[in-house]
Amino acid sequence: MESPDGRRRRLRWPRVAVTLGLVLGAALVPGGTAWALAGSESWAAELSVAGGDDANVVARDGAIRLADTSPRTTSTGPAPAEGELLLPPRRVAAVTDRVAADATADRPAGSDVVVAVRGLRSDGSWSQWTTATSSAPALLPEATLEVQIRVTFVAGPGGASPALRRLWLTADQAPAVTPPPSTDALTARVFATRVGLVGHRTANGHRVVADDRFVALPSRRGLGADGSGDYTVQVCTDAGRCAWAPVWDVGPWNTRDDYWSAPGTREAFGDLPRGVPEAQAAALDGYAGGQDGSGRSVSNPAGIDLADGTFTDDLGLRDNSWVRATYLWTGTGRSGTARGDAPITVRASAAADGRDVGVVAPHARVPVQCVTASPVMAGAAGGGPGSSGWLRLGPARYVPADALEVTDVPAC
Repeated sequence: MESPDGRRRRLRWPRVAVTLGLVLGAALVPGGTAWALAGSESWAAELSVAGGDDANVVARDGAIRLADTSPRTTSTGPAPAEGELLLPPRRVAAVTDRVAADATADRPAGSDVVVAVRGLRSDGSWSQWTTATSSAPALLPEATLEVQIRVTFVAGPGGASPALRRLWLTADQAPAVTPPPSTDALTARVFATRVGLVGHRTANGHRVVADDRFVALPSRRGLGADGSGDYTVQVCTDAGRCAWAPVWDVGPWNTRDDYWSAPGTREAFGDLPRGVPEAQAAALDGYAGGQDGSGRSVSNPAGIDLADGTFTDDLGLRDNSWVRATYLWTGTGRSGTARGDAPITVRASAAADGRDVGVVAPHARVPVQCVTASPVMAGAAGGGPGSSGWLRLGPARYVPADALEVTDVPAC
């Protein structure tokens, strides 16, 4: 759904089907009721198109399918149309770390329906998306009581749309475990290019605007919903300036290259070292004959695309450049989400006149170490009358305490 200014309006759960919505699978499980099997819980997903976080999908002719099958414009050329159906989070009866998905779908040649699962982690953040089928369940990195399902629709040649008719899910019970200790997120040196594409839609349905702030990565595993900062990347230049921006698009070059994933879990190109994008290896080392996963000749080693506001305004880049990118969801620990729709200036010290060292984009989710007792001056970015203190994001990186939604922060 879009607001009058053309921006997508984010709707909150609970999810309610619109008048023309279509509920599927009720014949299998009336009302979507789940029941417990031996060591597992199974349920039929209630498939409905409700707007909100869904993107480019419609309920029609007894199935969920793509609403628009026109090719999607990307920074590396046209790509097949995509759409997403995001189901509401589900609390399961017992902790689980394994979820299988059995999709009944029509898949015209070259099209696809991809079911992915994520789990809520003990630090309050979501794990990255992991593909699930009936024979290859999604293996979650941490046992959880809350899971969420996403279905991605990819058009075939000529715009043929797949159609999802039913979706059956099974969560296997896992033994209770102690939450793992906090871990550091992966940082990699990668080549960054500029997204551009103002006026076009991203893979999650976001319409690109001038001076936008988000990034694109070559895998849906780290793709967040429009308006969500669940998957945020910290990007720093060699000069030390940093930007924090959410992942709202898929690219450049590949769509199954989660090069930030731990060894043994990378979806494709698992023979490459962690942190090395396939396009980088293809362009610089001749990997895969210098081609990407679709057989195109790779003309640059890009492993991340930056929207114009992130690229130019926040990082001060003037040309494609090597940067240091930290994929924040690959680590765990305390974090907060940016409030409001304005970018947040990051200071080198806990003071309103501290040196400007970077920008947190709206909706971005960033790590938080502690809070200081230093006062925030009224009118400072993210500050206001009655606000006090500064949140430390890292060494020499501070934002006003009321700039982020975060709880239980220790004193510095």
